[in-house]
This record gives sequence, C-alpha cells and structure tokens, in this order.
Amino acid sequence: MTTPAGPLVFVQFYLDCLSHASYLVGDRTTGRAVVVDPQRDVQEYLTTAEQHGLTIERVIETHIHADFLSGHLELAERTGARISYGSAAALDFDTDPLGDGEHLALGEVDLEIAHTPGHTPESICVVVREHADDAVPFGVLTGDTLFIGDVGRPDLLSSRGRSAEEMARLLYRSTRALLALPDDTRVYPAHGAGSACGKNLSAELSCTMGNQRRGNYALADMTEDAFVAVVTEGQPAAPAYFAFTSVRNRQARPVLDESAPVPALTPEAFLEARAAGATVLDTRDPEAFAAVHLHGAVNIPLGGRFAELAGQVLDARDTTVLCGDQDTATEARTRLARIGFDRVLGALAVPVEAVGAAHLTSAGRVDADVLADQLALNDGDFELLDVRGPGEIRERGTIPGARLVPLPELLARLGELPTERPLTVVCAGGNRSSVAASVLRARGFEATDLRGGFAAWRGEVAHPAGPAQDGVPE
Repeated sequence: MTTPAGPLVFVQFYLDCLSHASYLVGDRTTGRAVVVDPQRDVQEYLTTAEQHGLTIERVIETHIHADFLSGHLELAERTGARISYGSAAALDFDTDPLGDGEHLALGEVDLEIAHTPGHTPESICVVVREHADDAVPFGVLTGDTLFIGDVGRPDLLSSRGRSAEEMARLLYRSTRALLALPDDTRVYPAHGAGSACGKNLSAELSCTMGNQRRGNYALADMTEDAFVAVVTEGQPAAPAYFAFTSVRNRQARPVLDESAPVPALTPEAFLEARAAGATVLDTRDPEAFAAVHLHGAVNIPLGGRFAELAGQVLDARDTTVLCGDQDTATEARTRLARIGFDRVLGALAVPVEAVGAAHLTSAGRVDADVLADQLALNDGDFELLDVRGPGEIRERGTIPGARLVPLPELLARLGELPTERPLTVVCAGGNRSSVAASVLRARGFEATDLRGGFAAWRGEVAHPAGPAQDGVPE
C-alpha cells in the first residue's frame, strides 16, 4: 500500500506466518525514510526503498517485541540507519531514544512520537502526517498498543515483576489518549488475526480511528477497572519462545545473512549430529511425515505458522538439523531465524527415505469414523488430547472426554500425561496435532493423531461434540 500522490510514501508489509505488519514511511521531496517494526530478513525494505528513491535513515521500534526477532540490527548494518525506541526502553546496544511528543521531520512528512505504555512499559505509537500542520493525521502506527478490534495483551511481563493489572491500567490510559485522534486517522497496527499478542484481532490490516472507537470492545466507554477486567480475561497461552525472543531483542546479537546457504549434510553427518543431541526437524506435510520419517523427528510443516509452532515446541538453545524437501531448507532456516532460532547446523542433502531403513519409522493417523468406533468401545485403553486453544474450544466445543492441553503448554505439562496408554491428539485441522504427536513420540510417549482434526470430526459424526464438557459449549 502506498499513497498515490504528495510527499508521503507509505508502504505496509505483512508477514502472514507471524501475522506481523511493518512499515516504510518516507518523503518524496527529500528521499528520507524510516522503517517501523521490521522483520529480521530485511531485503524487501531495501528493495522497496530503492524503488521509491528513498534512503532508510532510521529504524523505529514501537516496543521490545516478544513474538519475532526484529530486524533493527540487520537494517542498521546494511544502511547505517539509527535505531530508535521509546526513551523508556532498556537495551544492550546504542540507540537514539525518542521522547514523548517528539517530532521527526523527514521533509514535509512529520512523525510524532506518543509514549503509550501498557503492552510493554516502553511502548510507543507513531503519528504520521503528510504535512506537519495537517489537522487530521494520515495515520497512526500503533505497534501492539491498539490492534484492529483489540488491544495488546498486558500479561507478558509477569516474569519481570510487572503484573497484568498494573500494565492494563497503563494500557487503559494510553488507549484513551489515542482516542483524541480524529476519526479519519488510519490505524496501522503491528499484528493481525492469528497473533498471540492479543485475543480478538481482526483480519483487517488497517481501519479508521472512528471505526475503532465504535467497534473495538476495548475502546468502549468503561471505567478503568472494567477495562482491566475485560482485557486480562481469556488471553491465550503465550508461546514459550516469547520470553527468549524478548530478551534477544534487547541484546547486541549476530545479524542474519539471508543469502548464506544452509550447509548440506550427508546421511552420515546428519546421523552423527542426531547422535550428538541435535533436534531433527522434518518440515514435510503431516501425511508425508506419517508415511515415513526418521526416529525421533519432530514434524513442523513448513506451510502456515511454521516459526510460531517451532517456538512452541522447540528450544532455541538446541542445535537443529533439517530434513524433508531439500529445496526449502533456506526458507525454513530464515523462518526459524525470524524468531531467533539460529542454531541450524544444516539440512539433510538426500530424501529421508535414502538414510536407510534402520533409521526410519512411520506413524499412523486415525480417521474420524474410526475414532468414533474406538471411542464407542473405549475401556480406557487410550486417551484423547486436544491441543487447541481455549478460545477455539469455547467456540466450537471438543470431543467428550478429551484432555485439554493447548499446544503452547504441552512441554510444560508433559508430567500430566499418561505414559501407560496411547494418546490420540486432536487439533482444528490436523496440523498442530501432527506436531504434538511427533513431539510426544520423541519423548517416549505412544501417540497418534486425528487426520483432518476437529473439522473432520464434526463432518463425520452426527453429534460431534456431545454435551458440554467442563463448561465448554457444544
């Protein structure tokens, strides 16, 4: 998206797999530009800036991100750009901090900084005006303070001694300050639907402040206490990698070389790495993985929310070796790098089947009609495990008797799971269940999963969800 005329150049970039929006803002009259909240692989910003005749002179981070590793260091190295956060940010590298109410002039285009703590203490928003004296701003880049249909979650800093209530009270005041912007001001957040940084994000990538004033539940006329109650309730489980990535974003870390090839590993080198403790990550689709895979491999299909799923079930400190489709190794490495998982040793240079039968196994997947028959006869010889989030289960229900463990909580709750009988894992469509079942098998559990997930169950069985389970509606 770019403005058609006038001095302002405004481009929104959207990374579907992380529900992440970033922005290039520039001035045609001077050729000066900033990038806001960049992803770690930064070539597309450089290419777009060149296409518009712009020079990137600053990277602005609206806050210290937890859900992705930002590309501020990469852009600074490639362009010499200064890095700026709100002045409340505590970082391990040099920055040019931005004060509340400070203006940055790119030429005719003006950027106004507003401190908006709540999602994090250092959160800021950036008000963009095409001309400094415009009564109605072009838009506001809201980071994780204000989403389309939601606000940023206030509960991610409990480990740092900041309670959800404390942060929610700050967020209330920050969002009410944003309401002073005119109705026609466009709202451009850092995330859309699917992000774990909120609970009710819209699939829309922008909106007007007026529409948000009327339609965003968190901006309704309410007391501060009521706001605290509504925004702290029902937040999804935060992926385990959030804590790691937020710390990494504070650090002076190595930069990503997007063009570097992924080392190709012979079967012998691959097996040697596995024997030394490397995690085997198979990026093929669940059906191909189920048919044949290496003993102990974890299946995270490269399509969809690959990096986020990896961050939920893998440890960034572990060495990883990739296998699956050889021509996707670079993509897999880059997508892992977007959340700071940099310890990729290499990728298997041959198809999985070529490693040798002694190292291979398979995994059955159960169809919905077969599972229904098994449940009808079940005398406790297996257990259902539903790894969807609480919101999904509230909306659609679950299979009667299923144990509910959201995938982001799986590793922390392994001790709750039975080891004396098999597990059948269920998710929405059969993707996360393959991930979870492979993780469980790698840790010694006997596990399979439901092909097609809960969607297949609802389509195959006349009364799919049964009566409400533990307060979960049908």
